[in-house]
Amino acid sequence: MRPSVRNMIESLGDVPAVVLGRFVDVLAWSRAGHALLAGHLPFDAPERSGDGCAGPSGRPNIARMMFLDPQTRSLYSDRPAKSRDTVGDLRLIAGRWPDDPSLAGLIAELHREGAELAALWAEHPVRTCATHTRAYRHPVVGPLTLTDELLTLSDDPGKRVVIYHAEPDSPSAAALRLLAAAARGGTVTAPSPRT
Repeated sequence: MRPSVRNMIESLGDVPAVVLGRFVDVLAWSRAGHALLAGHLPFDAPERSGDGCAGPSGRPNIARMMFLDPQTRSLYSDRPAKSRDTVGDLRLIAGRWPDDPSLAGLIAELHREGAELAALWAEHPVRTCATHTRAYRHPVVGPLTLTDELLTLSDDPGKRVVIYHAEPDSPSAAALRLLAAAARGGTVTAPSPRT
């Protein structure tokens, strides 16, 4: 990742933001982005070795988290819609890089691990929507309704930035400020994973 992209993410301060690689691996996140989506993971998880599809020892991967991580799955109030959007995005990515073995490995792993992705994959959804408004059930600040904007990095093929925001002066905006303050103070805690 270019240093200027990392600097951009860091300069966003309390705005939740995530940089995604070609195959939806997390390359970086702001403190607030981490607190919003993956407070149960170490903040430095995107710095781990391995490509985005390496599995548990590599970087976090949004698709893997959506289908295999119970805490991520419980974050979305309408998980079926988020699952469909995730598969639609993977289909779009697969059309752009059809012969990439890392992507093929990720999709094969997600097929093996559960029937949900396999059923959605068989529907052949393709989604190009660059914005969503979603309801979240956050384990620290409770319910949130946020809009995410997906921005393409034109000098970095396949890399994207996702920025999350709430309606001004809404309860979600207040909750997002609380989450950002907790992230700045290092006090974001989520329940431990269930066994």
